[in-house]
Amino acid sequence: MSGASATAQPSQQGQSGSGKAEARGAAIAAAAAAKRGIDWQTCPEDWGLDPKVQCGYVTVPVDYAKPHGKKIKLAVDRVGSTGTKEQRQGALVYNPGGPGGSGLRFPLRITTGNPLWKKVAEAYDFVGFDPRGVGKSAAISCMDPQEFVKAPKMDPVPDDEADKDAQRKLAAEYAEGCKERTGAAKLQQMTTPNTARDLDVIRAALGEKKLNFLGVSYGTYLGAVYGTLFPGHVRRMITDSVVNPSREKIWYQANLDQDVAFEMRWNDWTAWVAKHHDTYGIGDTQAKVQQAWEELRATAKKEPIGGVVGPAELVGLFQGAPYYDSAWASVAEVWAAYRKGDTQAMVDAAGPDMSDTAGNAASENGNAVYTAVECTDAKWPRDWATWDRDNTELHQDYPFLTWSNAWMNLPCSTWGVRQQTPVEVGTGKGLPPVLIVQAERDAATPYEGGVELHKRFKGSRLITEKDAGSHGVTNLQNECINKRVDAYLLKGELDSADVTCEPHATPTPTAAKAAGGSGKADLPAVP
Repeated sequence: MSGASATAQPSQQGQSGSGKAEARGAAIAAAAAAKRGIDWQTCPEDWGLDPKVQCGYVTVPVDYAKPHGKKIKLAVDRVGSTGTKEQRQGALVYNPGGPGGSGLRFPLRITTGNPLWKKVAEAYDFVGFDPRGVGKSAAISCMDPQEFVKAPKMDPVPDDEADKDAQRKLAAEYAEGCKERTGAAKLQQMTTPNTARDLDVIRAALGEKKLNFLGVSYGTYLGAVYGTLFPGHVRRMITDSVVNPSREKIWYQANLDQDVAFEMRWNDWTAWVAKHHDTYGIGDTQAKVQQAWEELRATAKKEPIGGVVGPAELVGLFQGAPYYDSAWASVAEVWAAYRKGDTQAMVDAAGPDMSDTAGNAASENGNAVYTAVECTDAKWPRDWATWDRDNTELHQDYPFLTWSNAWMNLPCSTWGVRQQTPVEVGTGKGLPPVLIVQAERDAATPYEGGVELHKRFKGSRLITEKDAGSHGVTNLQNECINKRVDAYLLKGELDSADVTCEPHATPTPTAAKAAGGSGKADLPAVP
């Protein structure tokens, strides 16, 4: 497609305060991008992408209220559609979530011949990008990356008030570090609405009149905000594993809801480990597996495994299992290997690699963007008493993630730039039907989020994957879902009513590797 309609004014619905100035700025930036296009080149070698992938940059204003002011460049990449000229339907732009995730690996779904995307690849260029502040797009930082990954960290579960005070001090220092290292002016503009405006500039730079978008996890909230601010600019949109877009949920309550859902999915996994006791030998009932986890945690607290893996690092590794079914076997495998005396397996999987400076910088950057966007997007409780009460109560019944999640988000309580009011997500003029895909037992984005977005986007269709909980459904093998994704993207077809699909196949257990080092757990990248 060509002839970008870059000057059309986006909807003002849900924009607060100076929203009109930003809307004008977005139109100006999109018009300039449509004229300039993207100078596609071979990707830099150190980006680690396939030679078939092309890379380029799109220029956007830091502050859309000042479209002619300071600018940054956003990294974008693509692989062209594999079909005929007649089959081509434009570009499909992807965001994997976070906030803070890079989408630059998305075009590899074509270069690796991913069978799930074969038909869609015939019709669409696959386009990824690093959102503002991420990776190759004017990366931000909140602390020294080597310090960020250093282990062991404090046990997230506090023993007493002194532990809580120490965590509060760390959170306040982190918030201050974000402001110092990134700068208040830039930090103030790290918001979902601005990333949605960036998305519209990318659309224009691609020469697309309307956007085709696939968002996973936080990418669904980005899509929801984009669809609200630019309803007439959407052609096709899939939201997969949906963040609840209610203003009341963004972001404090959303994280509390996550703690409850994680416990549910954690129990699903420990029951699966018990079912495969003959493979892993951890416990033959869910209760015994849970007890083994608590014993492992207590052991690591008393004396960190290999000197670096304490309770915080264990949670970092083990939360992969509630997130993704594809991590069920690999996490259980590392645990089983450790129980057989292979300490190195656990250290390799859960501990930091201090020699991987590039990977550590990427981890720190991802966390910085996550914090910056969530803390700036919305108002958070400023009083510690609220945090203490809510997390103490939740921890009693949902102990796996609650305190860990609280400390990760606590910098928002002392955030150093103005916190905004979230967009009121809803259906504006011209918004086409959106396809919503949601697993019933998703830990990271609880099911209610999909239901809520479905209510807010009129004409949308909700596909529920029943009795399943893997995060990121559209990249899994499930014919009931895969064929509907294809039908929507290729023909714009949706079912006449919402659909419930049976779950994808349960993971197959794999035996623990022999003692002597099993290497890094084979955990999936964010989809």
